[in-house]
Formats: sequence, structure tokens, C-alpha cells
Amino acid sequence: MVERTLSIIKPDAVARGLIGEILKRFEAAGLKLVAVKLLHLSPDQARAFYAVHRERPFFAGLTEYMSSGPILVSVLEGEGAISRNREIMGATDPAKAAAGTIRREWGKDVEKNAVHGSDAPETAAWEIAFFFKPDEIHREGGRQEARG
Repeated sequence: MVERTLSIIKPDAVARGLIGEILKRFEAAGLKLVAVKLLHLSPDQARAFYAVHRERPFFAGLTEYMSSGPILVSVLEGEGAISRNREIMGATDPAKAAAGTIRREWGKDVEKNAVHGSDAPETAAWEIAFFFKPDEIHREGGRQEARG
């Protein structure tokens, strides 16, 4: 089934010039970029995006980190995009991620693990809508989705 998922290249990976290498991994795995933005989250935006983790001990550090520099947010589309993206990213902890995954190769620790990806269809829909308006997401043939 063709799905969409949100992908974020985190501040440390952007600062290290890894955008092209990471996007190349997704494309090589058959995931198509249908929307992309380079942006810098404000602390309030980071807190809103990660609100589900508000009660967790790492929330303050995570939101501070995610607002510390530019990020690249994108929508990836393809067969089983959510699970395929998560497989390419690897485990959250780079030390536990499989060889050849993004997090194993470029992650520094559990927080600075280079990338974020949606974990379920409902999460993907919410996360995509957080960053993109419908008319910013391209469909096959280069047409944009109708605003609704």
C-alpha cells in the first residue's frame, strides 16, 4: 500500500552536511520526496510538535535541541513508506541500530540520532499536517494536491 510518512533530518545532521547523503538513502530505497522544507523551529514549535512527550524526562532537552538549528522536513511516499523509512533510519539508539542504517552511521546518541520518522499512519498524518499544507505536497506528475 502506498503511504506517506514524515521525515526530519535533525539539527546536528544538517550542520554536518548530511542532507544529501540521507535523502539519497531514502530515494535508493524507493521512497519519493513529495514535499521538502528547510526551516528552524522556534522553541514553542518544537514543544508543540513533541507535545506527546511532554511528561517525559527528556522533553526539555529534546525541544531545546530540535530548536537549536535548521532542520529538513520532508514527506516521503511509497509502498510501506512508514516501515521502510523506519528500517532505513534504524533503532532510536545509534549503538543498537543495525549496520548500514542512518542512525548507526551518523547518529551520536539517542537524542542526536540524525533523523526522525513517523511511527504509524495516524502519527504520519498528524506530523505531515503540522509542517505542510495540502497544496505544498506534490502528487504524481508534479501536480499539487487540491487545498481542502
